[in-house]
Amino acid sequence: MIRRGPALLRTARRLTADAAEAEDLLQTALVKTYLAWDRIHDRAALDGYVRRAMVNTQISWWRRRRLEVYPAAEPPDRPVEDCTRRSELRDSLYRALRRLPDRQRATLVLRYYEDLSEAEIAERLGVSVGTVKSTVSRAVARLRGDTDLGRDFPSPRGYPP
Repeated sequence: MIRRGPALLRTARRLTADAAEAEDLLQTALVKTYLAWDRIHDRAALDGYVRRAMVNTQISWWRRRRLEVYPAAEPPDRPVEDCTRRSELRDSLYRALRRLPDRQRATLVLRYYEDLSEAEIAERLGVSVGTVKSTVSRAVARLRGDTDLGRDFPSPRGYPP
């Protein structure tokens, strides 16, 4: 379970709006899993059990918090975060990933999204560690050279395009 911690924390982060709240959510789900340990018969489904516990706990917290919020006569003046740029980046990156060959896309997702080591990726894909390294390197180079991705989002200062 400890090696799945980063992936579970990413799931918790998606469920919450705050990194600290995500850690609390994951911790609560792990405690609930520990308390239900004797009732879990399929140990292979443990990851799914923890994720379901996180979802249920987050819904419960959301409902409880919703009751604590009362409307005011005038809404407070607070700036709203513009997520347009982030959505555009996500869409452009998704399209760029879809243009990669299947193996390159799979290795990038396993390496950077699932945060697996090169040895774990090699084991899952049934290839050597050297093949994983070269495939990831070629995929990243191809993304860097993707004109559609680079055109929409120039490199940050200090980083080569």
